[in-house]
Amino acid sequence: MLEKSVSFCGRVLTASELILVRQIIADFPRLSQAELAHTICELLDWRRPNGKLKSPECLDWLRKLEQRNRLPELPQLRLTKPHGAHRFQAEPQSDPQPPVRGPLSHYQPLQLQLVADLADRRLFQQYIQRYHPLGYRVPYGAQLRYLVRGRTQEVLGCLLFTSAAWKMAPRDGWIGWSDAARRANLALLVNNGRFLILPWVRVPHLASHILALAARQFPCDWLSTYAVRPVLLETLVDRPYAGTCYRAANWICVGQTQGRGRMDRTHQAQGSAKDILLYPLEPDWRQRLCQLPAPSLNHALIGEVS
Repeated sequence: MLEKSVSFCGRVLTASELILVRQIIADFPRLSQAELAHTICELLDWRRPNGKLKSPECLDWLRKLEQRNRLPELPQLRLTKPHGAHRFQAEPQSDPQPPVRGPLSHYQPLQLQLVADLADRRLFQQYIQRYHPLGYRVPYGAQLRYLVRGRTQEVLGCLLFTSAAWKMAPRDGWIGWSDAARRANLALLVNNGRFLILPWVRVPHLASHILALAARQFPCDWLSTYAVRPVLLETLVDRPYAGTCYRAANWICVGQTQGRGRMDRTHQAQGSAKDILLYPLEPDWRQRLCQLPAPSLNHALIGEVS
């Protein structure tokens, strides 16, 4: 028997929707996980505000239901490619470069270049995998990636923005929103999942300057891509790092995670506690996050941290 209450992206499914999900998986056992998720999203019209299907979120949702036996009659889901961490072979274009030194003014104006083509995407992945302490993982949900370039187009760093965490008690308490407001307005909150200054770059004040520039440019890019303009940014800083550049750019530390991670709903995954830092993008950010209803947001882009 199916559970009486199963939710997707904060929305409780009806009995008929659950039956349809079961039927799709039972009737098409040869479909890959990605194909199943895409099909379910199309039939149930699970879309972001910009009209794109929520296939990555649906894929993760199906896997969790299978792992937790929430839908016991589901056939085993097939993996079509490794999920999460990627194995990279270092390529010459991401090799260390000569030292970059000097005052910030030598490299201004900086440019935040949206990663769009395959070559830049591979370069971004290589830089994050080789030089970021957490390495590269496939981003969850919505995402924008940037290469930070200096005046003469040299790459100085990388930025990744992704879907916000579904729940974080210190963050949610500091915002002051209700569960209903969080479900309705979470699309207005975006996560800065990676920030990297390349190790050969030693330019005073560069990191905080990039964060300030991103806070001005990024909301417009996210609006153009996903039809939602964020009002608040979040990031998680792994200890022993202090997040000095975020604090210098006026990000606010509101507490720590419990060390489980954004996808752990079973409270079993082990990890390190992280500092939660937030940055308001609009003066009325709290009012907009806490208000009800917000029908146009449609519970858009989510993950989970506890």
